[in-house]
Amino acid sequence: MKYYAKKLAFYAIALWAAVTLNFFIPRLLPGNPVDIMLAKLAQKGPVSPAARQSLELLLGTGTDVPVWEAYLGYLRNVLTFDFGPSITYYPTPVVDVISQALPWTIVLVGVSTVLSFVLGITLGTIAGWRRGGWLDNLIPITTMLQAVPYFWMAIILVYLLAVIWPVFPAFGGYDIYTTMPGWSADFLGSAVYHAFLPALTIVISSVGGWMLGMRNMMVATLSEDYITTAEAKGLSPVRVRQRYAARNAILPSVAGFALSLGFVVSGSLVTEQVFSYPGIGYALLQSVNNNDYALMQGLFLVITLAVLAANLIVDLFYGVIDPRTRIRR
Repeated sequence: MKYYAKKLAFYAIALWAAVTLNFFIPRLLPGNPVDIMLAKLAQKGPVSPAARQSLELLLGTGTDVPVWEAYLGYLRNVLTFDFGPSITYYPTPVVDVISQALPWTIVLVGVSTVLSFVLGITLGTIAGWRRGGWLDNLIPITTMLQAVPYFWMAIILVYLLAVIWPVFPAFGGYDIYTTMPGWSADFLGSAVYHAFLPALTIVISSVGGWMLGMRNMMVATLSEDYITTAEAKGLSPVRVRQRYAARNAILPSVAGFALSLGFVVSGSLVTEQVFSYPGIGYALLQSVNNNDYALMQGLFLVITLAVLAANLIVDLFYGVIDPRTRIRR
């Protein structure tokens, strides 16, 4: 119980520190969201002098408001998930913007991350078990693909599969001209069709890392004494590989996988930008370009909560699957 209590206390402090940084970091960026909003309003007609004061009160960026008072108000808003309106998508509330973008990112990046993890761990296990085979010799190629930048890989796939051979669409989350969002078969099919290229980019760029890490851990694990003992007992090769070698070799990858799941919520910023995919990463880039404090804070908070929650779950789960982590040294 003391082990779990320390973990919960640590993550509570980390959450408070992250929320505090989330308040101050956007305010250190150059530019003023009020000026951006006034420029948008000026395009539609004259703007009265009282408009600036009203926008400062609405966005909480007025110079007359002390920082500590704005910070306390921000904490109250965090507890109630009230981040105010978004400047980028004005007058849509920040919560609505996040709720609309979050499902797209979770489905795209979440499924791609799980698929690349399972594929990489499976191939890495086989490559480590059969060292020197054709699959083991394929690892340098997958590692090279991982070294290719996300945006470059995305552009190559768009050029090959959407321009030269127009098999898949080059942008968007679904066909906005023929389908309406919903649970219909047409919409779901269109969403999967548009998500194929972004998902393929993520899988190709990340499967090599999982494969290489699992292969190296398998090689190290196979030299342990308990593997030799299991083989001496006459156990089948499949059981030795799965129950003894792979079960222990996968432990370091579990922590990395949890961190990857935490960052699923943040999305793949560059990939979503290249494909104009309506996810969290695309919304985050738009908020930075428009100095949208409210949207940035809401997105950063959701990403922080996801990362901390994923790491907390893995820490607690690690204490169950590996009791050595609970032992005080």
